[in-house]
Parts: sequence; structure tokens; C-alpha cells
Amino acid sequence: MATMGNITFYADDPRALAHFWSGVFGYPLLEWDEPLKSQLLAAGLTEADLGLRALAEDPEGRGPRLFFHHAEHPKAGRNRLHLDVQAVSSGAPTREQLDAEKDRLVALGATVVRLVDQMWGEWPELYYQLQDPEGNEFCLQ
Repeated sequence: MATMGNITFYADDPRALAHFWSGVFGYPLLEWDEPLKSQLLAAGLTEADLGLRALAEDPEGRGPRLFFHHAEHPKAGRNRLHLDVQAVSSGAPTREQLDAEKDRLVALGATVVRLVDQMWGEWPELYYQLQDPEGNEFCLQ
């Protein structure tokens, strides 16, 4: 049976985007630390190679592992896949909780695209559509 490995982003600045998403999920900021850095360099990678990739990872292994790889070309157009981020750990957030989390993510570098507050049939929809610092769409619900 398959399991989720990485969620991979192509990025103009992998390190900066990894740090943004680490802030979103409350992960520590990761760098290529020793002894891994020395192992990677001994395997033939260069400092420039290390600058082309980055990681955001839950130290407890519960949240998603995000990998960032340098993009050859700038992002063009809308994502065909996006992340839905929960504003609170369980249940639906209050409007105040949703707005507070939106403000926190904007302070990290997110941009608000729009607020969706509507009914889908008989079910209410309340979420923010946001973009990360490189324009990747995600929803905060």
C-alpha cells in the first residue's frame, strides 16, 4: 500500500519558500546541517547544488513533509493542485480564528486572493484563498 512521501514544490528560491511553509505549519527552519551537509558534499554535490533544494519537515513526523526543488522557469498560470490548510487543529474555525490565522500567514508572506463565504447546496463554505510568496495557491479553512 502506498503512503505519502513528499509534497514537492518547484520554487524560484527553495530555501525562502521552505522557510515560509515551515512557518505556516510551525516546523523548525531546516538547513543542510552536519553531518548531512558533509555527506552530500563528499558525494559530489556543491554548495550551489545544496542551494537548489530545501525541506520543511515536522520533527514529530505527523504533518506533511514538503520538499522544494529549484524551478527552471518562473511559475505561469494557476496551480492544478493546491493545499487546504486547516486554521485550527480540529473542527471548523470560528470567523475570528480564521481571520487571526489569515493575518498570521499574511505576516509570514502570504497574499490574500479572496474570501469565499457562500453556500454550496446546503453546506456553508468559508475559507480564504491565498498565495504563498511565489504565487502558489492554497486555501485556509
